[in-house]
Formats: sequence, structure tokens, C-alpha cells
Amino acid sequence: MSTSAADVLDHDPWVRRYHPSDRGGPRLVCFPHAGGSATAFHKLSALLAPGVEVLAVQYPGRQDRRGEPGAESIDELAAAFTGASTGWRDRPYAFFGHSMGAVVAYEVARRLSKDGGPQPVRLFASGRRAPSRFRPGTVHLRDDAGVLDELRMLGGTDERMLADPEIVQMALGPTRSDYKAIETYREEPGFALSCPVTVLTGTDDPHTTLDEAAAWADHTEAGCDLLTFRGGHFFVDERRAEVAEAIRTALRETAAG
Repeated sequence: MSTSAADVLDHDPWVRRYHPSDRGGPRLVCFPHAGGSATAFHKLSALLAPGVEVLAVQYPGRQDRRGEPGAESIDELAAAFTGASTGWRDRPYAFFGHSMGAVVAYEVARRLSKDGGPQPVRLFASGRRAPSRFRPGTVHLRDDAGVLDELRMLGGTDERMLADPEIVQMALGPTRSDYKAIETYREEPGFALSCPVTVLTGTDDPHTTLDEAAAWADHTEAGCDLLTFRGGHFFVDERRAEVAEAIRTALRETAAG
């Protein structure tokens, strides 16, 4: 008996489809922030459905994949996802990555370009400076209290979860692994995306200036748009409806072009 693309996706440990769509429109593969999981995109998926089918990436080490070790480098994470998850490539797709997820998406696109297969039609880089704009980071070297302080400073994590010792204990391991991965990441020069980039950034994000966000233009041969939203690092949650509309608009322009 043949296996459909939908069956492959629904049994892929790397992706979650919260609002499946058979309309044949574009897919948006969404990569979470450090310490984040696929559920971070559940509400965005609902806003974009059914015209855009969201596939939320589930990194190893959390939720239903908590028995697996977390990746400790962006290279390891991007290579594992590229090699293991292929069912979403049967129709046009774009990438959306928030914070660390933007870098993971960029590195997955790099690997796909080497494979010669279908490329993303657009990359949405949210809440993250360009790969070439390095800032030193030491969150992964802090003690548990120091990691929690960073999460509280950035926002985006329910304080009730941070106050639950059992949840905190489960979350600290993958969160620390993610911070190690992104804080030790160094871009490999010489690669430029063949698709346009839409950069989304918060006006009060402590980790990304407008100049650092605009530098994504150096990483594509197809043009770069910069969109700003009121808010901090997790403006993507605070302004979710505006972000969804920006995604829809950009994907319509891509399809028309």
C-alpha cells in the first residue's frame, strides 16, 4: 500500500501539523527559538490556516522527544533535520525561524542548496541578527538560576511554568543545549540564499539592533525586506496577528513574482 505525503508528515518526529490543509498552497516550516518547541507556533498556525499550512519543527530533547539528547551545535541540528525530514518538500515551502530558529533555518537552506533539490521560496528571519553579526554569549555556561534569569528577561515563557520545579527540571537541559548551539555558532562565509528574505524585528529587542537585522541583506541574492514591530524579543507573540498578515502578504508577493 502506498504512503501519502500526509502520512509521512504525520509520522515525522521532526514536524507537527496542527491545522492540516489540502488546498495545495505554500507550506511554512517554522523553527523555534532556543528552549522552544513546536507548540510555540500553534496559534500562528491557526491564524494562517487554511491558506498556508504551518509545519512546526520539533527539536530533539523536548516534549514528546524528551528522551533524545538535544543538539549542541547549529551544524548538528541543521544537518539532522535536513537529512531526516523530507515529506514537506512536495510543494512550495518557505522557512520561518524565530531567534535561534532563524539561524537553523538559514543553515538548513544552505544544506538544501548543496543537495540540488527544491529551495525555499522565502526565508522569514524573526528576532535574530544576521548570521555574520556575531555577539559573544555565555548563557549556556551559567548555573540553572542564571539560565532562568535570561528566560525571564527575554519574556515569552509563562511565569507559571518557570515557577514549577518539575517543568523547569525538564526544560533546563534542552534550553542549555540550545544556548550552547547558538552561542558557539559561527557563520561559514561564501553562501548566499537564492530566495528573498523578510526580516522581522522588535523595536525593543535587546539582542538585535536594526542595523544587525538589516544585515540579513548580505545573505541573499534575491532581495531583503525589513519589518519592525512594537515589542521586545517576543514581539512575534505580542503582535501575532500582525506577523501573520505580514507572512501572508509576503507569500502572495512571492507567488505573484
